[in-house]
Amino acid sequence: MTGISAGPAIMSAAEAAATVPDGATLAMTGSGGGILEADDVLAAIEQRFLATGHPRDLTVIHGLGIGDGRKTGLNRLAHEGLVRRVIGGHWSWSPGMQALAASGAIEAYSLPTGIIAALLRESGARRPGVFSQVGIGTFVDPRRQGGRLNDVSRDDLVTLTEIDGVEYLHYRPVHVDIGLVRGSSMDERGNVSCAEEAASLDSQAVAAAARGCGGRVIAQVKRRVAVGGQDPRTVSVPGPLVDIGVLSPGQWQTYAGEFDAAFGQAAPTGRPRPAPRPAVAGPRDVVARRAALEVPSGCVLNVGFGMSAGVVDILAEEHRLDDVHLVIEQGAVGGVPETGELFGLSRYPAALVSSLAQFDFFATGMLDIAVLGMAEADRYGNVNVSKVGSSVVGPGGFIDIAHAASTVVFCGTFTARGLRADVTPGALRIAAEGRVRKFVHEVSHVTFDAATARRRGQRALYVTERAVFELRDEGPVLIEVAPGIDLNRDVLDRMDFEPVLDPSPRPMPPEVFTA
Repeated sequence: MTGISAGPAIMSAAEAAATVPDGATLAMTGSGGGILEADDVLAAIEQRFLATGHPRDLTVIHGLGIGDGRKTGLNRLAHEGLVRRVIGGHWSWSPGMQALAASGAIEAYSLPTGIIAALLRESGARRPGVFSQVGIGTFVDPRRQGGRLNDVSRDDLVTLTEIDGVEYLHYRPVHVDIGLVRGSSMDERGNVSCAEEAASLDSQAVAAAARGCGGRVIAQVKRRVAVGGQDPRTVSVPGPLVDIGVLSPGQWQTYAGEFDAAFGQAAPTGRPRPAPRPAVAGPRDVVARRAALEVPSGCVLNVGFGMSAGVVDILAEEHRLDDVHLVIEQGAVGGVPETGELFGLSRYPAALVSSLAQFDFFATGMLDIAVLGMAEADRYGNVNVSKVGSSVVGPGGFIDIAHAASTVVFCGTFTARGLRADVTPGALRIAAEGRVRKFVHEVSHVTFDAATARRRGQRALYVTERAVFELRDEGPVLIEVAPGIDLNRDVLDRMDFEPVLDPSPRPMPPEVFTA
């Protein structure tokens, strides 16, 4: 073969959507807040389906949550008939897809985000899937649900195997027909740059999976440039992998704005760090302050979505943020992380890597401590964040991270829905109890398996506003009680099981109660 390809075909979003056949498997990159979300193409697929009934019966694979929680992103595909199966890492940004899964209208599976990224890479490289201990004992273990989220999901995506007498989960390879990625620009040979994107996520893995399976890669970009018109170090997907380019000049970096340079550059010399967000005295603040006491100087720290992210505010308030190496699963190292819909981004990061590489780094053992959420915990010390009642959430990177960290600190209020507590200097008083108990006899979904953690020598704490538990051989052991809290009335009587009490439970540190 001589010469160089003329590059990918340039199409409108509608034309690109027309290339997606019925029954195809569509893998996509993206994260909440519009991060690297190819929404114009997704909207065109939706419009085509609503107008013609095609494409139908798609299988959708995504590692991170994609959408605005209302209409965009994965929500575009949440139509009965359009999608047959979803294999997703995190579902909460797509309530429409959550509803289809809960009703049994689609087959629904959830796997750890890091595993999905690795699985796409391995599938693209035509290797036999991923063999990993990540997920053993959790709901993705075939001895539990095998990643299934409802009764209509019957295929085995995960099997149990042994290598040299050691148990591993075998995540079986996937076949990808369409890989959907996004970038800032594309040159005439199809090289996709993420120069103005806030992250590159798992773009390479998505593109590799489609190419290795004989499929097509569709890249949505803001503009097209001449060869040599972009920094080669910013290219996330090389041109030979890209088949179709879709120009989207109105594309924004995130839902929050067209472009914010702070997401991709170090803090300029002499510029002060962004001010920490003010913490409001209340149960969530108490939890964050107590969890922050577990963060030692010089450690490598990961924080999860939701309440656990409040630890970063406390570290910033106490001028300790520069004393830790903060790593976020979307790829940022250092900086000041965002919360809410932009969670996963950091302003003025010290480094940016792909989410695929970040999870590989986590697996090396570099994570000293992870501060994660806790929807419910049980008498064994198991934790659930992935499915609460009929609500499909998925673990995101929780399982990968909880497996990788030497110490895991789970954060949550003791009860939910209606809890009000008065924080006074050095003490706490429950003003109104929550209607939902968080400490249950047995969690409905195992996202963290305590038995596996104990075997591996991990340390785990369960931090609430009124009590702290530590995982030991007996299960979660009560080691601290908040001053002002009645042990029986406010703690033991609010649990579905009787925990083991430390012989000398101590008061929670008074400094975490600031009015």
